[in-house]
Amino acid sequence: MYDAGPPRSRTEFVLNAIRAGIVNGDLPPGRPLVEAELAAGFGVSKTPVREALKLLGGSGLVTISDYKGVSVREVDVELVRSVYDVRVLLEPEALRRSVDGQAGEGWESAREALEEAEKAGSPGARSLANRAFHRALYVGCRNPLLVEVLDGLSDRTALISTVGWGQSDTWASEAQEHRMILDAAERGHGLIAADLLREHIERFARAFEERCGGR
Repeated sequence: MYDAGPPRSRTEFVLNAIRAGIVNGDLPPGRPLVEAELAAGFGVSKTPVREALKLLGGSGLVTISDYKGVSVREVDVELVRSVYDVRVLLEPEALRRSVDGQAGEGWESAREALEEAEKAGSPGARSLANRAFHRALYVGCRNPLLVEVLDGLSDRTALISTVGWGQSDTWASEAQEHRMILDAAERGHGLIAADLLREHIERFARAFEERCGGR
């Protein structure tokens, strides 16, 4: 049996592995997640698997049903609308505050994340770098609760992004939008950066909905 250390470490190991599998697309939406099978695959007992699945349920990556068990979250228009509605309300304002508070400082991590996303070899790796880029934009807003709320959406956003790029690879245009947002932030133009970010978020959600026929 795999020795990942104490129980908490085993749970974190399983949690990170399943999360990576979902975001990378190795565990596609709708895929059943059976405790016994996962435990055998990871070489751990069912307890850390059970705890990891509960945490993933809380972050929105899996759905847990008393009748159907646990499965990877399906991505549909309703999910995209709800996640991106919250993002478009909160994330641009968080970025504006970050720009006003940092006075041109602290954007190196955003630049590094953008570079990582552009050279990523898979949608999953790109999605994780994309998440790091967006977090670097809002983390300096000086409101820990606002950061916590936006962080809480990051897993669902990563899953939506991976599924969306699988439908239509829009990364080139999104990367250009990222560069424009970051350029405005680095220049200290908070309102412009916020407007560009709002348009960026809305454009992705609108395109996803159009591909799904608005269902």
